[in-house]
Amino acid sequence: MGPSLSRGDLYERSYEVRAAAGDDVHGEANFVTRFSPGSVLDAGCGTGRVGRELHRRGIDVVGVDRDAEMLETARSRCPSASWIEGDISAIDLGRTFDIALMAGNVINFVSPEFRRQALENLVHHLNPGGLLINGHSIRPDGCPPASFAIWAEAAGLELVELWSTWDQDPFAGNSDYALTVHRLRA
Repeated sequence: MGPSLSRGDLYERSYEVRAAAGDDVHGEANFVTRFSPGSVLDAGCGTGRVGRELHRRGIDVVGVDRDAEMLETARSRCPSASWIEGDISAIDLGRTFDIALMAGNVINFVSPEFRRQALENLVHHLNPGGLLINGHSIRPDGCPPASFAIWAEAAGLELVELWSTWDQDPFAGNSDYALTVHRLRA
C-alpha cells in the first residue's frame, strides 16, 4: 500500500479528475487574468490551486494560508511561488499587490469577528487603484454580502463588478454565490 494522501492532495484530486474529464477548472484564474495583473496576493490560498495557475501564466503570486498541511501541497506542486503560513486578518507582507484575491469561500472560513479586519488588511496590501476580488457562497453561516459591501466601502473600495459565478453570470436576488471586484480609490 502506498503512502496516504494529505488533505491537500485529496482536495486537489477532485480538480484533477475534473480536468482529466475535460472540464476547465481554472475559472478563477481566467477571471483574474482579465485584469492583467503583475502581482496577486492569493489570500486563503489553501493548496495554491488558483495561485499556481496564475503563477504558470507569468504572474507574481504570493499565497497566504493558516493551514500548514494545505500549504505543504502548494509548495510541493509549485516550489517557485511564495507560500506563507499566516492569518490574512493580521499578516503584514511588507509589500503591495495589483490584486488581492479571496477565491473559494475564504471570507466564510474567517471567524465572523475577524472578517472585517481580514478585508481591511488585504486593502492595506493593495497598490493604489488595486483590486480586491472576492467570491463566496451566500449561506446563513457565511459572510453576508451586505456586510462585506459596507466594510469594503468603509475601507476605501468602490464596487466595479458583481457576478454570481466566475464565468460572469449575472447576479440576482436569489443568487447563492457573490463574486465582487472592488477597486481601491486613488
